[in-house]
Amino acid sequence: MSNEALLQQLKHPNPHLRDRAMIELAENRDETTIAQLMNVMGDDDVVFRRAAVKALGVIGADAVPLLVEDLLNSDNVTVRGSCAKALAQIALNYPEETFPEAGMQGLKAALNDANPVVHIAATMALGEIGTPALDTLIEALETTDNVGLAVSIVNALASVGDSRGAEVLTALVNDESADAYVREAATSALSRLEMVSQYRRKPGT
Repeated sequence: MSNEALLQQLKHPNPHLRDRAMIELAENRDETTIAQLMNVMGDDDVVFRRAAVKALGVIGADAVPLLVEDLLNSDNVTVRGSCAKALAQIALNYPEETFPEAGMQGLKAALNDANPVVHIAATMALGEIGTPALDTLIEALETTDNVGLAVSIVNALASVGDSRGAEVLTALVNDESADAYVREAATSALSRLEMVSQYRRKPGT
């Protein structure tokens, strides 16, 4: 099947056929494939757009430069949000690989995006990258005055599950000068973290 036909297959109502097309596109890509998928990042067809995001996630690190370019420079909020989600997919699909520095810096810059669709997607992507993104998340939490962004960073820190994140959340819970909504989010995040730790510490270990 040609690249063009596979691209059209990403719109298919059957999720199995969409997934197969994603993998084939990634495995048989040429120099135009990433650009073709990037053109779908702002498409009105949500199924098509999400499938393209996932396909770029399967392609991995090679897609990062173009994703960062549009994440930071597109005028279309849907495109910027989709790029952040595709970077999250790359982190999810390649957990053993070091996440490209350009991708990390792009997501860090996107935390300052005025649109919540974008900065929340960027926060989730950094949470997916995990421990290497902790410094970026902690610094943003300490410097932002955007309550919505702070809450999404708190949740990302909980999902990383690192002890440093837990220390930051504990300090936030005890900081009476912090925003009440953010402190409440930190309290819930900490209890989730403790439950995960208990689950990991199985009896007899």
